[in-house]
Amino acid sequence: MPGLLRLRSRYPCADCLGQPELLDPDGVPAADATAYLRRYLRRYLRRQDVEVAREGSVSHFDQLPLSVLSTATLDWMRTALAGTAVDERRFRPNLLIRTPPGTPAFVEDQRLGSTVRIGGTVCVTFVRSSERRVMVNGSQQGLPHSPLVLRTIAQAHDMRLDALATVTAPGTIDVGDPVAVLRQW
Repeated sequence: MPGLLRLRSRYPCADCLGQPELLDPDGVPAADATAYLRRYLRRYLRRQDVEVAREGSVSHFDQLPLSVLSTATLDWMRTALAGTAVDERRFRPNLLIRTPPGTPAFVEDQRLGSTVRIGGTVCVTFVRSSERRVMVNGSQQGLPHSPLVLRTIAQAHDMRLDALATVTAPGTIDVGDPVAVLRQW
């Protein structure tokens, strides 16, 4: 939906069970999130069947529950697109895994079929690569529109960028938690 990436949402507190807050392009919470979203999107399309809902009842997954991107791949994209603003927001990963210097781009492919532990308890299994579409070109706060992003992914890696995964053991992870391979494909 054009214009949607200019909006953000959040839960007012970590343990909140209510509705998420919708933030306008200036970061101001909307008093009535669904009404605001419908008004906002009217400029871009004529749909009125959208609403803001808690994740528990409506899944946002494009393909699989978890998208994992490495800093090696992200750094490769930055180099390949010198002069174009590139950061992880373009690719919307759930997890950005810091890789050591010298790690090759698209290292995610080497993990397909593997199970890894993140932190002390969380385990995820890498299922397949994520096939990218035009949304990665879209403008959002601090990132201008650039058709070069998808074109670069297409030419370098057949439209694929990160790894999609399923959670096999849930839990809590924190920034900086170690990632260990438990089962290699």
